[in-house]
Amino acid sequence: MRSSKDFFKPLAVGAPEPVREIPMGPSRMIHFFPPSNTKMVSKVPVIAPSVDILLGNLEDGVPATDKEAARAGLIEVGKTVDMGQTQLWTRVNSLDSPWALDDLTEIVLAIGDKIDVIMIPKVEGPEDIHYVDRLLAQLEAKAEVTRPILIHAILETARGMANVEAICGASPRMQGLSLGPADLAANRRMKTTRVGGGHPGYLVRDDPDADNADATRGTYQQDLWHYTIARMVDACVMHGILPFYGPFGDIRDTVACEDQFRNAYLLGCVGAWSLHPVQIDIAKKVFSPAPADVAQAQRVIEAMGDGTGAIMLDGKMEDDASVKQCRVVVELAKSLSARDPELAASYGF
Repeated sequence: MRSSKDFFKPLAVGAPEPVREIPMGPSRMIHFFPPSNTKMVSKVPVIAPSVDILLGNLEDGVPATDKEAARAGLIEVGKTVDMGQTQLWTRVNSLDSPWALDDLTEIVLAIGDKIDVIMIPKVEGPEDIHYVDRLLAQLEAKAEVTRPILIHAILETARGMANVEAICGASPRMQGLSLGPADLAANRRMKTTRVGGGHPGYLVRDDPDADNADATRGTYQQDLWHYTIARMVDACVMHGILPFYGPFGDIRDTVACEDQFRNAYLLGCVGAWSLHPVQIDIAKKVFSPAPADVAQAQRVIEAMGDGTGAIMLDGKMEDDASVKQCRVVVELAKSLSARDPELAASYGF
């Protein structure tokens, strides 16, 4: 076990000092693009300004024959595209694959000063983060990178979920976590073939009619991911890092996508993955507070004065806890407005 006094010291001579607080900039969507696809890469300069985070995907969805081309494509984007205020991330291949080491080495040495966060798939315990943490420090020192590259872990196995608190606290580099529902469902042996979202078989049913046993009984679909997301959010908040919902695979079902994103937003997630341009606007809508909610939050804060005690406002009790909730909404709205004049206008900022 490392001494707590050493936690914020670089893990390699010449590496930058670790961050003490994770940047909390706009993170409503992590938009994926395939760097091996030259047509998609050519669209990056147009897409980048419209998203908070742009991620070059090297892992799932990239055939084995295209892994090196994807890595080269990402490096080309890092060298040639002005990302402006948009964060540039990458998802490397899993640590048990033959590509992960080359992914990390080549990317950091070539564009380590351009990559904000590296997403690590299938993280199962803090030992995975410790390995990447030390390796990144060595590579940063070699490449003379002046600020640390952060780590984002995907929860895709039952073991990873069981170790979620230890993963969150494994390194000062930990930026956040994403839920990987498809791989996690397979690892848990859940009986669903969907990538995120609900399932019509996961439901509760009304009691039978005492006077008519054959009467139709109402059913209500439940959220397969409620417990998992809530546990992930608690672990992230405890360690000061950011929780994200992962992919929603049915691109055509924009209604259910919005529902799943909103469930995650209400539970505390800051954003979600977007796999197709149509999901970008859904994420913007869901993970930006509604103007009416911002206005009400400001009203409560103003009415509460110094934030202590309790008042009645529109027949509802508001107290210290209410102010804390309202400040979360207003602070998020102000953060998003700093980059989005149209959103700022809708909030009246």
